Amino acid sequence: MPITAKRRKARKEAEVAITRLQDLAREQADRFGPYADQAREQAARTLLQARGWTAPRLETAASRVEDTVAPRVAGLLTAAAQRVDPRPARRGLRGLRNGGRRVPRAVLIGGAALVGGVIVYSLVRMRQASQDAEWQEHLDQAREQVRETREDLEDKAGKAAEKAGEKAGTAARKAKDAKEAVKAAAGDRSKENGRSGS
Repeated sequence: MPITAKRRKARKEAEVAITRLQDLAREQADRFGPYADQAREQAARTLLQARGWTAPRLETAASRVEDTVAPRVAGLLTAAAQRVDPRPARRGLRGLRNGGRRVPRAVLIGGAALVGGVIVYSLVRMRQASQDAEWQEHLDQAREQVRETREDLEDKAGKAAEKAGEKAGTAARKAKDAKEAVKAAAGDRSKENGRSGS
């Protein structure tokens, strides 16, 4: 068998090995795809659970703010208004109550809404930060798995190429040995033919 044919055969074997490795890589990608889908679904479930856990606590916080913080804020605003007002008359307020002015309901609601908004914003930001950290962890795990799969595939491709090279070398040696055997046999025959003729 000529050397070029052996080289072609070795190349074909290497291409077949690479094709097999590419198929294996596709299978691994198909295998890890559902894990990403599961992680997405789990994150959605966890977010839903977190929202379910957060909603009643926000309502409780709102009622506590309305009962405790809002009256204090209203008292502070009223005291500030009394200090700033150049004419300490009733001027648009409902009147005096227990020695101080009565705070308008809009101020109370506005203060409660402001404090509630701050609390909701801080809770949402904390939840988003924890979710981002969880997604980053899942992403890092997926990257590590892909890197390991790629290294495995590269190792297998290298081994397949080495095997193909060894097979090509072995085939070349066998062809050389066979060629030498044919030459030796031809030489022996010519010697025998020469002896019988003399």
